[in-house]
Amino acid sequence: MFRAYILLGFTFLLAQFHITGDITKYINMKYAYLSKTAAVILAFLTVVQVISTFKKENHVHDHNCDHGHCGHDHSREMNTPLKRIFTYGVFIFPIVSGLFFPVATLDSTIVKAKGFHFPVSDPNNTDPFVQRQFLRPDTSIYYGKEGYRELMEKEKKNYINKDEIELNDDNFLKGMETIYNYPGEFIGKSLSFKGFVFHEEEAGKSEFFLFRFGIIHCVADSGVFGMLVKKPEDAEWKDDDWIEVEGEIKSEYYQPFKSNIPVLEVKAWKRVEVPAEQYVFRGYD
Repeated sequence: MFRAYILLGFTFLLAQFHITGDITKYINMKYAYLSKTAAVILAFLTVVQVISTFKKENHVHDHNCDHGHCGHDHSREMNTPLKRIFTYGVFIFPIVSGLFFPVATLDSTIVKAKGFHFPVSDPNNTDPFVQRQFLRPDTSIYYGKEGYRELMEKEKKNYINKDEIELNDDNFLKGMETIYNYPGEFIGKSLSFKGFVFHEEEAGKSEFFLFRFGIIHCVADSGVFGMLVKKPEDAEWKDDDWIEVEGEIKSEYYQPFKSNIPVLEVKAWKRVEVPAEQYVFRGYD
């Protein structure tokens, strides 16, 4: 019967994630159908396990019991209590932690702890499951070389003919990835987006990063993505302030990264409320 409780616990956990919306903190919602399917399957297995348990109990009680053994030998089970506790504990822990531990929202504290760097990809690493936290989105490892080039060329057409580019929750990761892949072709264009402020210790006084935490497929490949921005002299920003900026895309050599990177020269900005959904997701056509 304990197995049925565990299956029920996982079913309830997945259902709770979807009801509260916390599922967005773990996976790209494009794959939400997978977790919903898993919840349905777990619910079905819970019913099967309950029926199976009651059948076994009825079968045992229909037989004469010899010295309390009731049709089967308990001695083997009784000899491994620690093994059973460990096995069930492995399954119980994620249920308890998922239901009762608060869902942490990623912020500048995580950026400070994990750091970020540039360039974003290691040419010697082709394992899509080995992800690091990067400044720019990079989905090249999920495609062949030619397929990725075609994808980026297609994405570029959505922005290259625009003098004013606006990145929102839906296109943030696509837009950032495109700009970082073709930085020279976007110099001089106007760009606006919002995010939380982070000041790198090695950066200049007027140099800040404006970030969004993004999820490519699931939280395992999440990262902090955004752009270096130069604030106006009269602006007062501090870490974790949420702001929306508009400015001109430029390029400069950033010494801490030892690389040329896109930079936004901020012309206008305003403080904004922390969005209900702080994460952005990589959509696929």
